[in-house]
Amino acid sequence: MLVLLVLHLVAALAAPLLVRWWGSNACYPLALAPAAAFCWALARTPAVSDGGAVVETYPWIGQLGLDIALRLTTLSWLMTLLIGGIGALVLVYSARYFDTRSTGLAQFAGVLVAFAGAMLVLVLADDLLLLYVGWELTTVFSYLLIGHSTERRASRWAAAQALTVTTLGGLAMLVGFIMLGERAGTYRWSEIVAQPLPGGGYLVGAVLLILAGALSKSAILPFSSWLPVAMAAPTPVSAYLHAAAMVKAGVYLVGLLAPALATVGPWRPVVQIAGVATMLLGGWAALRQTDLKLLLAYGTVSQLGLLVAVTGSGTPDAALAGAAMLLAHALFKASLFLVVGVIDHGAGTRDLRELSGLRQWSRPLFVVAVLAAASMAGVPPLVGFVSKEAVFGAFTDQPVLLTGLVAGTVLTVAYSARFLWGAFADRPGVEPVQQGPIAASLLVPPAVLAGVGLLAGPAASVLDELLRPYADLLGGVDAHLALWSGPTPALGLSVVALVGGGLLFAVRGPLAPVLARLRSPVGGNQGYEWVVGRFDRLAIEVTGATQRGSLPQYLGIILVTLVLVPGTAMISASPWRARIPLWDSPLQPVVVLVIAVAAVLAVGARRRLTAMLLVGMTGYGTAMLFVLHGAPDLALTQFLVETATIAVFVLVLRRLPERFSARPLRRTRWVRRAIGVAVGVVAAGLALTAVGARRAPDISAAFPDLAVLKGYGRNVVNVTLVDIRAWDTMGELSVLVVAATGVASLIFERSRTGPRPRRPESDQRVNEPGRPVWLRGGPTLYEERRSIVLEVVIRLIFHTVVLFSLFLLFSGHNAPGGGFAGGLVAGLALVVRYLAGGRYELTEAVPVGAGPILGAGLATAVGSGVVALLVGGSVLESAKVDRVLPLIGDAHLVTSLFFDIGVYLVVIGLVLDILRSLGAEVDRHIEATGTATGGLAVDKGDRA
Repeated sequence: MLVLLVLHLVAALAAPLLVRWWGSNACYPLALAPAAAFCWALARTPAVSDGGAVVETYPWIGQLGLDIALRLTTLSWLMTLLIGGIGALVLVYSARYFDTRSTGLAQFAGVLVAFAGAMLVLVLADDLLLLYVGWELTTVFSYLLIGHSTERRASRWAAAQALTVTTLGGLAMLVGFIMLGERAGTYRWSEIVAQPLPGGGYLVGAVLLILAGALSKSAILPFSSWLPVAMAAPTPVSAYLHAAAMVKAGVYLVGLLAPALATVGPWRPVVQIAGVATMLLGGWAALRQTDLKLLLAYGTVSQLGLLVAVTGSGTPDAALAGAAMLLAHALFKASLFLVVGVIDHGAGTRDLRELSGLRQWSRPLFVVAVLAAASMAGVPPLVGFVSKEAVFGAFTDQPVLLTGLVAGTVLTVAYSARFLWGAFADRPGVEPVQQGPIAASLLVPPAVLAGVGLLAGPAASVLDELLRPYADLLGGVDAHLALWSGPTPALGLSVVALVGGGLLFAVRGPLAPVLARLRSPVGGNQGYEWVVGRFDRLAIEVTGATQRGSLPQYLGIILVTLVLVPGTAMISASPWRARIPLWDSPLQPVVVLVIAVAAVLAVGARRRLTAMLLVGMTGYGTAMLFVLHGAPDLALTQFLVETATIAVFVLVLRRLPERFSARPLRRTRWVRRAIGVAVGVVAAGLALTAVGARRAPDISAAFPDLAVLKGYGRNVVNVTLVDIRAWDTMGELSVLVVAATGVASLIFERSRTGPRPRRPESDQRVNEPGRPVWLRGGPTLYEERRSIVLEVVIRLIFHTVVLFSLFLLFSGHNAPGGGFAGGLVAGLALVVRYLAGGRYELTEAVPVGAGPILGAGLATAVGSGVVALLVGGSVLESAKVDRVLPLIGDAHLVTSLFFDIGVYLVVIGLVLDILRSLGAEVDRHIEATGTATGGLAVDKGDRA
């Protein structure tokens, strides 16, 4: 099973390249991925036909006890056949539906194959959390498929609506899964269903949350509005997602959970009432549509209501009927959507008022449509008749529910007839459609689906044997799937439905005014728009009330919340350390006193530069505490970070007033001091509380031994960063890259990847022979800004500092240092070179952009983790290489060094991006405006 998932992933990634090579014909080889899933499931038929299961388990996240647990049973076998078979046919259909020059064809093909793979994850998952992963992947991929035509506002709106509704439902479902899994003690569904579940309100809450996700995915009231709107998607998307795959996910989940949860209080009332109501309202809405695709869309909503009501009832007979109906609906509805695509492709319209002569244009297409629509209406001998009769037979003991199902079926027959009449009737005064022959790739897929629906009806006994193991999960099954079961009440109800639907269609003319008047005062789409509009308005009101543009106000609210909420919890916490040592060394209180004095003076400082230097003193004092506590790595990092921070502050202060404003008043200052003291006390108290609350052994106690045995290094801090906790470091690297991008996007007015600034060649003094030039960018500065002493010093020490950064990088595995510290040292070398020579000198030092350096660093870090997989290890696992090299001798290499090199490059790229944005770009702003704040001079450059 895992091989199938990997195959879909590879096909999805290869789709853009194949489309570039072969155009729309690339859909043919891409169809092999879902076809392989179909063939694989077909080959596993003997294994599941007797109630068995095919199980595969692969380790995934061991710390969470989460495995890739895959399980194929009868219901998932049926869904796999539908996902693979219909997915392959839709891709074959798409090869001629789309033109080779169609915009976004590569993305469409890749996302459709990826969607098929995500659906396989969903239906094959035995773990509820893995099922949720597949669930949300289908949501994301459906968003991309529905919004395929990005230039159309309707497509973008439809995609956003589907994403919003199904995502909110999915989040509710996730909470329900967690509640259910925690109560059962496992997330494996095969284990949950095998044990009795405790009742009570807790389980009721979990069931309601899970049903919210299932009903929203299958467009059941009150979540029905998104599916008709989603018809803005291309027809192949509608045929696959909204007939055979995505909307079936909710039905599948209801059917999967029914054996264990159907007896929980609200389950049956919710699924039956919501299902029947959806069936009736969707069928009634379908009768009012003039767009053939919308007619089928509302018909799909109606049929999904039927499926949910039947599969969720939790009785053996209903389960058997629901599984048969699941198969029948996928066959006839996917076929009908593909037929509409052919009509739209050939006639250029789907409006039934503008169609005429289609029966003469393509009789094979007419035959296919008749077979599919007849199956939808429940006409014998098609599979739709077999499943509808099984549904009626399963509810003969529930007259109220049965009445609703019969009424819904009457509507189904009526809109099935309306579809055929609207698509293929000859209309006087309407010009007949006259197009060329239909391509085989457009006609064969719907014909295959309709043909299977025709053959499955007479083969009902075989279908009964294949689907019965699923129904047996709920107890003994009395009913049988059969084309002829004798003169039963179910047969009589089928006749009533066919006759009633025919009569309803026959009186469509006199009934038209009634249909026009009988409509909801607020449609589903209008209701969704109203809710979204109310939320938008609420967001505006809340933003207007809270976002006043005052940074001190925002910070004050955050800090007061910190004091009140965690502070209150801290006071009520019991685990406090019995003895708290005040210091370990007599020098520590001296350093703490310096930090406290600097902090107090910083609060009262009137000049920004003074406040910044005082805050820097608190940072250096903290680094000194690390030194006194025996943590040289932390001290080195703190010193470097503080120095880099001061440099960034200096760059920013150029565009700020020299002094703080006269406000706030004295009283407000005391309030701010009080908040600061309270936050400090709470932060220190939380640290002490966390230490006192420890019950389990400290996991870091094993780090020194692990660093030597597994990480092959003696510097525990560095080995922890690049090996033991390398995943954390990987996340931090990603944050650094995002932060650099965010800073640059806020500062740059033009592309940050454009050409780097070059020093003006008009400055002839640069080229005067015999004149010493210490830094090539120095002559571009105004005389009052230049410092020859600084230029000379930087010229002499720059390369030494860079070499020192490399020393820290390579020695960090066994001594203080590492990629982060080394990157900061190299970044500070660039800072001082920029301060000495300006933005043109920065370009001379680093002639490449920050983006490539950031990308190279992240790619190196990730690549070093992936390489471990190729040699049989786990991701980011270290390995050592000992070799004897000529002229060098013994060489010892640990592969985590490459991860550290990635860290080194990312830090350099971050510093460079900050220098080019807050430094060079601000210089350009100053040149453009001719003004600088704070009395700092700027480059000559363009200012002249």
